[in-house]
Amino acid sequence: MRNSTKTAIKEAFMTLLNKKPFDKITVKEIVEECGINRNTFYYHYEDIYDLLQAVLDDEVQAAMQSVDGFTSWENGFLKAAEFALQNKQAIYHVYRSVERDVLERYLYSVAEFVMSKAIEQQTADLDPDPTDLELMVTFYKYALAGIVIEWLSHGMKNSPEQSILRLGELLNGNIRYTFTKKK
Repeated sequence: MRNSTKTAIKEAFMTLLNKKPFDKITVKEIVEECGINRNTFYYHYEDIYDLLQAVLDDEVQAAMQSVDGFTSWENGFLKAAEFALQNKQAIYHVYRSVERDVLERYLYSVAEFVMSKAIEQQTADLDPDPTDLELMVTFYKYALAGIVIEWLSHGMKNSPEQSILRLGELLNGNIRYTFTKKK
């Protein structure tokens, strides 16, 4: 029952977040939406900010599990960012709130995980310097998350999926090339 209650709270929160800005949602609305009392909410979460962090933490874990066997970093990132892309309005509402940093950490975590896996796959037969690997992961992490953040900052007018896929086309082979060229 405990996990189903937490799930109900998260689902109610996401329903509301897809309808209205984060800073306009109250605990009262969440408990009414999922049919529990306030004490039950506070048994599971300290406040709405704690709930938001829990939702995004769950999604980071789900994203990390979902990218096994991906064929390209672009597809891996899009698969991992599926939650954000399916809940565009909710993500936009969080972005426009004071909790923007929580969302950015989520995006950076997903991008870092995907790029670590992708670079590991593409350099498995090489002996790259660990510092160089870390630098490449950091570069791509900020590039990918930056594309999504830029998309949010411009009101979600175009498709971040198209931009990420196009970036993949433009940079095709660059990761492997970087680690095979002579120093």
